[in-house]
Amino acid sequence: MELPGAGQVCVAGNHAYVGHIPNKAQLGTSIVDISDPRKPVVVSQIHLDDPESHTHKARVVGDIMIVNNERNMTRIGRKADELPGLRARLRETLGRDATHAELAQALNVDAADIPKVEEAERRPYDRGGFKVYDISDKTRPRLLVHQKTGGIGVHRFDMDENYAYISTEMAGYIGNVLVIYDIRNPSRPEEVSRWWIPGQHTAGGETPTWSGRRTRLHHALRYGDELWAGLWHGGVAVIDVKDIRKPATLGSFNYHPPFPEPSHTFMPLEHPIGGRRIALAIDEEDHAHDDEELDRRRGRPHGCLWVLDVTDLSNIKALSSYEVSELDSPWSRATPGRFGAHQFQEQRRGTLVYCAWFAGGLRVVDVANPLSPREVGYFIPHPAEGRAAPQTNDVFVDDRHRIYMVDRYAGFDILEHT
Repeated sequence: MELPGAGQVCVAGNHAYVGHIPNKAQLGTSIVDISDPRKPVVVSQIHLDDPESHTHKARVVGDIMIVNNERNMTRIGRKADELPGLRARLRETLGRDATHAELAQALNVDAADIPKVEEAERRPYDRGGFKVYDISDKTRPRLLVHQKTGGIGVHRFDMDENYAYISTEMAGYIGNVLVIYDIRNPSRPEEVSRWWIPGQHTAGGETPTWSGRRTRLHHALRYGDELWAGLWHGGVAVIDVKDIRKPATLGSFNYHPPFPEPSHTFMPLEHPIGGRRIALAIDEEDHAHDDEELDRRRGRPHGCLWVLDVTDLSNIKALSSYEVSELDSPWSRATPGRFGAHQFQEQRRGTLVYCAWFAGGLRVVDVANPLSPREVGYFIPHPAEGRAAPQTNDVFVDDRHRIYMVDRYAGFDILEHT
């Protein structure tokens, strides 16, 4: 189905909920009737009235849907955040106010971009957060609340009947942190607690040991009384939420360096294997914008799937990793695009893990032997029209073992693993 590019697909009952990557039509979310999986039908779509934002993630529990609200990427990015300090430093160095050309050189932008940077400084983004919808009528989603957070807003997240586990920027922190909201009254979410990596809370006097926002929460998934968190260049962590008001770290593991790609998602298997508790982590492959950048990346490991022994959370150990060979996709070196891992299904399905592998399509890997993951199936879609490669971005596997996958550029596929 030729849906516009998407960041996430979530399935509940006979409907799929697709969160879209920023697009000219300002399409945020599509609700698709999948009761006949061979003939999916769009029953409603939510368009954004804000051209600066996107809502590319969606989750559903019962009649409640939550979508993220995050600022679009722009040419100037976060340059406005740097401008006040840069002006002061250049004034001290030069003995006068810096020209636009001097500011542009220091910010690594064109001089013509400086007015845009100054406008962003005067009018900072203030719409970051998440939106809660009543979807009891799938044809007419009804907005209940736009909950504001901070910074550029919310990225990926998890939710259940009682709580939303939100990955967001917040004032006073550097990079995304975990903010847990009580959503039992969905029209009035209430913050109940926060968790962050030591060093992120700069307003509290902490100093990060890393540069920029490289170490931050990507998102955390709840399984039982634990949250399993991907921490980008900070590796992975397990968080105790028995007391929802006092999240506490149970264990962490970081394989950066030497591995270059950031940790995206972390999930425990449902049952032990050989007496050991096993977990999976997957990295997100960086973007190669052109052939020159692709050439610089040669010899560097692609984003991959990790199998970890988490029997002792104070001593997490890597058991194995799984990579897809560049020979296993005709589009592995196409640019612009990515070839490498991104995400796996967040629904536990025995020892099978269904991986969205960008230009490698869908890869189905069996980790029944944690020391030797084995691919048992794959599906590589054709590129979207006018694109150099497919970019399989997200995958969901329902209780009927149907597979739902979306592409960053365009495309929604429903598959059956026979």
